[in-house]
Amino acid sequence: MAALVTQPAFLGVGDYVWDWGNLLFRWLHVIAAIAWIGSSFYFIALDQHLLPPADPAAEARGVGGEAWEIHGGGFYRVEKFRVAPPALPDPLHWFKWEAYTTWLSGVALYAVVYFVHPRTYLVDPTVAELSGWEAIVLALGGLVLAWLLYEALCRLLGGDERALAVAVAACVVAAAYGASLLFAARAAYLEVGAMLGTVMAANVFFVIIPAHRELVRAKEEGREPDGRWNARAKQRSVHNNYLTLPVLLAMLSNHVPFAYGHAHAWLVLVCLMAIGAWVRHFFNLRHRGRNAWWILATAAAGLAAVAVWIRPRPAPAAAPGPVPTAAQVQAIVDARCVPCHSPRPTMAGVSAPPAGVVLDTPARVAADAALIQAVAVSSTAMPPGNVTHMTTTERNVLARWLARR
Repeated sequence: MAALVTQPAFLGVGDYVWDWGNLLFRWLHVIAAIAWIGSSFYFIALDQHLLPPADPAAEARGVGGEAWEIHGGGFYRVEKFRVAPPALPDPLHWFKWEAYTTWLSGVALYAVVYFVHPRTYLVDPTVAELSGWEAIVLALGGLVLAWLLYEALCRLLGGDERALAVAVAACVVAAAYGASLLFAARAAYLEVGAMLGTVMAANVFFVIIPAHRELVRAKEEGREPDGRWNARAKQRSVHNNYLTLPVLLAMLSNHVPFAYGHAHAWLVLVCLMAIGAWVRHFFNLRHRGRNAWWILATAAAGLAAVAVWIRPRPAPAAAPGPVPTAAQVQAIVDARCVPCHSPRPTMAGVSAPPAGVVLDTPARVAADAALIQAVAVSSTAMPPGNVTHMTTTERNVLARWLARR
């Protein structure tokens, strides 16, 4: 046990330094994601709000739709050309760095949290016997595989959006299940979100921006732009729009152990992601002027069904045995929980007690009995990946102690 909890930090860099990396990359990731998702939501809504131009002269210039908007104390008139304007404007504002920054900062955050200490956060020996490097390679390989498979499906089924949606959904289900067989529960959720986020960023880098460049190049060379480039970029932008809420769910999932700690956590993730995409569909329809309230009603019913399904169950009857003493309980907590949950954690990758929970005294253990019940007895969400090897016998001892409180 001493060797387990005092292992040196990966690459020999102090955990405090990596905590700063966690903070800064997380901050940057959230800022960039707000900008990227905000522009995605805005432009999809703008497309749905466009009306045929009222001025025949605008239509003659190639304008396919226009919209009037008010924001920040001003009126805006926005025009969208069917393919391209007669002459390129200068400057022409591009939307790409929001996506690139979100992905790059997300991968950096993934690295400093999960890859720097893979044996703590990425690997669960009870799920798969992987070395830290094996888990890292599999996690990164999953990101590449997600893009390649999605791109292949788009090339094969791109003309049938419904068939493509079914195929992509099936791949998300397979990814969620596969990740649950390879990684610690919390990391499995993040891996699926990172796979979808990689697809979104790759759509921008490999499809949307090259399509924009081709349209600009055609105008610069005096050629008539090919409208197929517009259509391809628009298709991938719409795909990204539907993936935003599922990805956000995965990115926030490390705060919900009742979900990733469930016995069928992968299916919980799939259900919640599907509900997120369904809600996004409601808003896309609403922007077209269709108030399909039944979508929100079914989404709410779905959330309620998931909540009932994964609700905390009465703790199973503890295995027969004597009522444990406070000293026995504290000994288990000291060995399995205190490496993280102490004023000065000794677990590699942890420089401060997670969520501020400290369990180094009997009084503090008693105060957090309900939490221990939820995350270490009713589920096995803690210790994460069972990194400190809490045994079933020890969980039963805690269950007998909790049952008599």
